[in-house]
Amino acid sequence: MSRLRVAIQKSGRLAERSQELLRNCGLKFARSKDQLFWYGQDFPVDLLLVRDDDIPRLLLDGVCELGIVGENTANEVMLERNGQAQLNCLRRLGFGHCRLSVAVPEDRTVSSVEELQGARIATSYPELTRHLLEQRGVQATIVELSGSVEIAPGLGTADAISDLVSTGTTLRANHLRELDVLLHSEAALYGRVSGISDEKQALLQRLLSRLEGVLQAAESKYVMLHAPREALQRITELLPGVEHPSIMPLEGSDRIAVHAVCGEAVFWEHLEALKAAGASAILVLPVEKMLA
Repeated sequence: MSRLRVAIQKSGRLAERSQELLRNCGLKFARSKDQLFWYGQDFPVDLLLVRDDDIPRLLLDGVCELGIVGENTANEVMLERNGQAQLNCLRRLGFGHCRLSVAVPEDRTVSSVEELQGARIATSYPELTRHLLEQRGVQATIVELSGSVEIAPGLGTADAISDLVSTGTTLRANHLRELDVLLHSEAALYGRVSGISDEKQALLQRLLSRLEGVLQAAESKYVMLHAPREALQRITELLPGVEHPSIMPLEGSDRIAVHAVCGEAVFWEHLEALKAAGASAILVLPVEKMLA
């Protein structure tokens, strides 16, 4: 029987969330002794736990069919191969948000990236940084570093840096200020462009269906309420992300019960507006699983 291989980070900021996402899809794994290969027990999907920059390479080399990795890393590896190698971004996953930003020392008077023409820029993402700067017409000298990029200006080895930023705390600690954002990034599910058998493609679609259900459920709420029938149109308009709610008569009453899955966040302001429109007994519940 064919089995899918999925590559995820073995450690780092995306590792735990990637594992949690797959567990929520109903996947269970038996771990190898070295903890780097997990065998799928009840669904033919195995995990490879590797370095993040190895994930797109394993996909491009045909070792695995799917991988969860940051968009920044996937784009860097594709550019490493002269842009001739491509991966399918199947789904953004809604976690691991960050940005690839250019930062300069706080005492520099630079106000835009365009003013860094000919500057030395240190980064762990040389191809992606060069590509994004060239799109803005900036020709810079790229200083490639494998880590601790933020200390390069202080050591005199670079005039600026291009690095991943989440909160900006590391930049401030090293007396740097964020100049501009080159790329917004988050975790995404990538797949190979070709070379997947029909049998594996069928497995992939089953997994994607489960994944979509988990992600939709995380973003959705189940709302139940009572309302006058004449207020149904207004109440439907107030429910976020709802087109056609389920309507049921209430025995012994001229009111109706309205049930709906809201595909957007439900805030207190929504509940207050629903109550003002005539709704009562409003209940908001989390959604555990969905399958369209």
